Amino acid sequence: MGQVAWKALFLSLFDYKTEKYVIAKNKKVGVLYRVVQLSILAYLVGWVFVVKKGYQDTDTSLQSSVITKLKGVAFTNTSELGERLWDVADYVIPPQGESVFFVMTNLIVTPNQRQAMCPEVGRTESLDPQTPAKPGSASIPDALCDKDTDCLEGEAVVAGNGVKTGRCLKDRGSTRGTCEILAWCPVEKRYKPKKPLLGSAENFTVYIKNSIRFPKFKFSKMNVLATDNESYLKTCRYSQEHPYCPIFVLGNIVRWAGGNFQEMALEGGVIGIQIEWNCDLDKAPSECNPHYSFSRLDNKSAETSISSGYNFRFAKYYRDAEGVDYRTLIKAYGIRFDVMVNGKGAFFCDLVLLYLIKKSNFYRGKKYEEVKSSSRKSLSSPTLNGNQSPDQLGGL
Repeated sequence: MGQVAWKALFLSLFDYKTEKYVIAKNKKVGVLYRVVQLSILAYLVGWVFVVKKGYQDTDTSLQSSVITKLKGVAFTNTSELGERLWDVADYVIPPQGESVFFVMTNLIVTPNQRQAMCPEVGRTESLDPQTPAKPGSASIPDALCDKDTDCLEGEAVVAGNGVKTGRCLKDRGSTRGTCEILAWCPVEKRYKPKKPLLGSAENFTVYIKNSIRFPKFKFSKMNVLATDNESYLKTCRYSQEHPYCPIFVLGNIVRWAGGNFQEMALEGGVIGIQIEWNCDLDKAPSECNPHYSFSRLDNKSAETSISSGYNFRFAKYYRDAEGVDYRTLIKAYGIRFDVMVNGKGAFFCDLVLLYLIKKSNFYRGKKYEEVKSSSRKSLSSPTLNGNQSPDQLGGL
């Protein structure tokens, strides 16, 4: 049996096979067959080509630069600072105009700090800055003491302002006190402001200049509307009526993000400005325009969270006539704006240009360059002509 099987297998190598087609004269089967064919065709044409534009090549490696410039002035009159005018050099940090910028809307000022020894005033945070300090309260637990040995000399106060000196300071008649520290004295006042100092920043404006480039298609664009009207950027404000104006009112940005500017300005927050570029480069360059959206990125539950808001500290340093350094400490509250850019560009696919139109030979001649070398007569290498933009290709 084994020899017979091997012989049959060997002889089968010389057999000729062909397909046999059976035509079924059945209308139901024929209709079903055509429906399946039409469904596949409808999917390819309707979904792949029309909706998803499968005939296009895409570039998602968007290159972008963002420059911001704020404008606005405010006047305040407080007991600590007196009468003061605030301009962009005072309330914008950093001043370079980057894609992330901070607008100061509130602050706590501790003036005339000098390096000396003073009590680590562990007072409970109060809404009233005039509330007297009470040594021994639980605001800074590591500063609490009953005796000098509780204040180990040279040890830094956890979540405090300086280094312990070894002394426990008590009020007359008190059983508990606070450690004496070596620090910038007097230490920062601990209270929460009741209203924002620069509440008028709601009316300030920011100019966001965004330049983008799709390197694959060598296409560049800016978000500034091309116009001959020199006064346009001085008078326009972004809105539904002016969707391509790059100048935004800060209060509107916060409102579009679902927040209230005056509430947010009290303790600060973070706002995201999203710029989306989804460009069909088969169309005119004027059809490639940005779309803006806004969102709040920090915790919205300001009243229920101990870590709500946004703030940081910085100091301005001086030197008196005797050569002793002193400083003004500022705890700045405000709104941080993060400008984020993304998008994609789509352009007519090479497959259609190279094979499916009458001038396909012309396009192939432009796309493929013949390179001669000593070892080989020629080498056809597919290289994109660096001097052609999508507009130039579309015009060929």
